[in-house]
Amino acid sequence: MPESAPHRTSTTERGSFCLARCDCGWTGMARRARSQARTDAERHAAVAHDSPDAAPGRPVE
Repeated sequence: MPESAPHRTSTTERGSFCLARCDCGWTGMARRARSQARTDAERHAAVAHDSPDAAPGRPVE
């Protein structure tokens, strides 16, 4: 994925949990609250935009 490409995030449900995912391969932590999974995705996209060298596999806390 080119550095200038936007990070497109989505959420998926797995049982009682919701996970944020990105096209770059990043996956957030499993959350019970969909809103928290969406927040994780927004944080990932913001960090990835500011720092293209950020590790894609690490969740943003």
